[in-house]
Amino acid sequence: MTIPIIGFDEGEALLDWVSFATALAASHDLPKAEIGDTFLYRGSDTLLSRSAWIDGMGLAVKTANVFPGNPEADKPMINGSVCLYSDADGTLEALVDFHLVTKWKTAGDSLLGALRLADPDAREVLIVGAGSVGGSLIEAFSAGFPQAQIRVWNRTAPKAQELCAQYPGTKHAPDLEPAVRAAGIIVTCTMSSDPVIKGEWLSAGQHLNLIGAYRPDMREADDVALKRAQIYCDSFGTTLDHIGEFKIPLAEGTIQRSDVLADFYSLSRFPAYDPSQITLFKNGGGAHLDLMASHHILQKWKART
Repeated sequence: MTIPIIGFDEGEALLDWVSFATALAASHDLPKAEIGDTFLYRGSDTLLSRSAWIDGMGLAVKTANVFPGNPEADKPMINGSVCLYSDADGTLEALVDFHLVTKWKTAGDSLLGALRLADPDAREVLIVGAGSVGGSLIEAFSAGFPQAQIRVWNRTAPKAQELCAQYPGTKHAPDLEPAVRAAGIIVTCTMSSDPVIKGEWLSAGQHLNLIGAYRPDMREADDVALKRAQIYCDSFGTTLDHIGEFKIPLAEGTIQRSDVLADFYSLSRFPAYDPSQITLFKNGGGAHLDLMASHHILQKWKART
């Protein structure tokens, strides 16, 4: 038996963002995933080993390393591997390109949160951060909110301008505060350890979607933002005790666990858009989402002819 090896370009040609987000939602109707995460650190470098098993779907093992200094040497910041195994007998079903799974899982996760919580008629989407994830978010949110103007802000303006040039119609936002105030949807994908979004800038009807923080010492939104917003996440298990976005304010008593109202395993508790509320979604990722993404990619690959 030949094991499929699904490369980035081959897999990308089979996918679309809204269908992918819909598949992620449907995957959460299956039994809750068993997951195991290991995090190792060396300064700013991180090794994440993530595994997941969903009864009725299968198993996945993903190993990822994050080296923030790599881009300075023209090397990818994130590298790793993904293996997908059969739920029936544990045999290897496919090798799926790591960067393909990571791209679609990460942006698709946040898109699903926004499709459930944000104004469906939002006219301005602000992407905060111009790294590789920023490009994926431009693609995903352009598909999910086709009527919206996409703008990009980055600490270094030339990098934001360079990213915008790759996506015709996308515009550079030179100043963060007015761009946040004007946007219906704000999506952050920075490597910041200190909050870049201030809650005092937010107003009723806005949706804040946080992606960048993945370590216990990292945050992208301040306490005021958390206290003013209705809070949701993709998974309680991968966010509350692991990522500084929640871990720090929980430890300090700024918020309580009950303030995080629902995750994707209780999507029915995600409310319809309410223009009187600020909503906040934290994308924490997790091996179960890598499994869901890989499984969807494999199903699309099998159905390609």
